[in-house]
Amino acid sequence: MKAILLREIKSFFGSPIGYLVIAIFLILNGLFLWFFEGDYNILNSGFADLSPFFTLSPWILIFLIPAVTMRSFSDEKKQGTLELLLTKPISLWEIVNGKFLGALLLIVIAIIPTFIYVYVISSLGMPEGNIDMGSTMGSYFGLLFLISGYTAIGIFTSTLSENQIVAFIIAVFLCFLFYFGFEGISTFFKSFEPFVAALGMDNHFKSMSRGVIDTRDILYFVSITFLFLSFTVYKLKSYKL
Repeated sequence: MKAILLREIKSFFGSPIGYLVIAIFLILNGLFLWFFEGDYNILNSGFADLSPFFTLSPWILIFLIPAVTMRSFSDEKKQGTLELLLTKPISLWEIVNGKFLGALLLIVIAIIPTFIYVYVISSLGMPEGNIDMGSTMGSYFGLLFLISGYTAIGIFTSTLSENQIVAFIIAVFLCFLFYFGFEGISTFFKSFEPFVAALGMDNHFKSMSRGVIDTRDILYFVSITFLFLSFTVYKLKSYKL
């Protein structure tokens, strides 16, 4: 697994992909949070908190993470190297986890520079340091789990087609469905609205953003991640037959 992970990291940073992903994420967030007028502008909100960032980031990542993961297995299939990879003396889970952790690490690296926002907002608060650190750290924790879920979905969809664009579109659709779709669908089932909404990532991410780390939210994201990684392993088994 370590060899796969290192190969993924080298491929990301041995080409413009890794740098582009980090730059796009930081530039888009920076523009919306600090420069563009609108609901996401922190300076105009009047509150010393990062809620605009945690509202905006999941939507940016819906497109950014599939762009990172779409090549994971699609590219292997297109170049004819998937069969060679599957014959190596490592398990399917090690292959999948190596690909998954490589993409996950890249996105986490993109998130790390945003910690400077915490310092800036804390400095701008009146009085200085007037920021809800519990809610902020809970939101970062929730964002990490959200990224994990998105990445697992993206890794799975990359096994469905050798066309990277197709893999990207399917991943965006599934990420959207699991983040916001269930909340939208729940409005049509008034009697079961809380239960249907609880199937969506947004519901659990918002819960963690309040600074309360509930084991039910953690189990939800772990289950989604494990489910789609299991789908990936199952799909790869069909190529070995």
